[in-house]
Amino acid sequence: MDEEYDVVVLGTGLKECILSGLLSVDGLKVLHMDRNDYYGGESTSLNLIQLWKRFRGNDKPPAHLGSSRDYNVDMIPKFMMANGTLVRVLIHTDVTKYLYFKAVDGSYVFNKGKVHKVPATDMEALKSPLMGIFEKRRARKFFIYVQDYDENDPKTHEGMDLTRVTTRELIAKYGLDDNTVDFIGHALALHRDDRYLDEPALDTVKRMKLYAESLARFQGGSPYIYPLYGLGELPQAFARLSAVYGGTYMLNKPECKVEFDEEGKVFGVTSEGETARCKKVVCDPSYLPNKVRKVGKVARAICIMSHPIPNTNDSHSVQVILPQKQLGRRSDMYLFCCSYAHNVAPKGKFIAFVTTEAETNQPEVELKPGIDLLGPVDEIFFDVYDRYEPVNEPSLDNCFISTSYDATTHFESTVMDVLNMYTMIIGKVLDLGVDLSAASAAEE
Repeated sequence: MDEEYDVVVLGTGLKECILSGLLSVDGLKVLHMDRNDYYGGESTSLNLIQLWKRFRGNDKPPAHLGSSRDYNVDMIPKFMMANGTLVRVLIHTDVTKYLYFKAVDGSYVFNKGKVHKVPATDMEALKSPLMGIFEKRRARKFFIYVQDYDENDPKTHEGMDLTRVTTRELIAKYGLDDNTVDFIGHALALHRDDRYLDEPALDTVKRMKLYAESLARFQGGSPYIYPLYGLGELPQAFARLSAVYGGTYMLNKPECKVEFDEEGKVFGVTSEGETARCKKVVCDPSYLPNKVRKVGKVARAICIMSHPIPNTNDSHSVQVILPQKQLGRRSDMYLFCCSYAHNVAPKGKFIAFVTTEAETNQPEVELKPGIDLLGPVDEIFFDVYDRYEPVNEPSLDNCFISTSYDATTHFESTVMDVLNMYTMIIGKVLDLGVDLSAASAAEE
């Protein structure tokens, strides 16, 4: 421990593990510590006994739920876009050889009180009950424009510069109604609020293309994939990867006190009387509480059920997005459901999450629109956690702090934070031009 490292990483949450993997692959000497005796930090995965201990204290789980160790309940459940940035990062580090992925069955959106499959292509738009006959034709034209759009081929731009034209202006050109715009913006482009409408349209078009390309990739019912046994596998896979590159992992290290010199620059981390010297520290907000500020909180319900979410075509794994406007809220609500098909619960059992950015102090009331879509539940747990973001200046103190996980049930915002941190730490942008087929081995 009394050695010199390039970077000390504190906390084995998903973001920290990905960064530690990327930095190790780049040849840096990395020490990775966690005060807990388990991997994953906030984004850990719990079995039934751990779940009860965390939310019900001394109660024991009822026998009818089955064996505790058949459960892997992710505390921050998120699906991965099959062609998304996270999958590219996983392939770049070659950590995919430790993981098995399986396609997610369904991608749905809540609209006018009902749950509908998200139409992602011009053909699906024509079949979708989300729109009337004339709106379908307009939507189909818009989808074809997006599918054919190529940033480097002006012939496909139809005279519009999408770095200047706003999303609102682009959509107006196709005459789409607010209802259609709502599901395109929130369920296809995965925007979390409506600010995107007044921002350049290029970002939204790229997000829609990513969705359609990811959907085509596994020929499944959704663009998402998820690891067998859940996300708890990811931190451990990165720990293995790090070891291959000479990195060191240490769990159960109490305190982990970050040490600063008189100029306020980090020079090491002390635990149990020993100091690991280092040039930079990467950590989650809990390790440097005086360098972060609270920016919000996430409300969530964790449910164990004996059936799939109704109206999702019996999907054993599914995401449903409830756009803010549909609920009269300021932020979207998300349903996440996974089951024994991904080995996260025993046969016949389903794990469902309802999450949203909290706007009140009553999660039970606030999450009701989402919970009402689930049908009968065997067990339900409510939880609220604070979201933090860093306020320090990394160029002055060499501390690189991740942002807390948001309410989304997909990885797009999480991995953007990781890539921005990587660029700040290393001073270059990560090259993600990888062969995507490297992560397709485990559809079945």
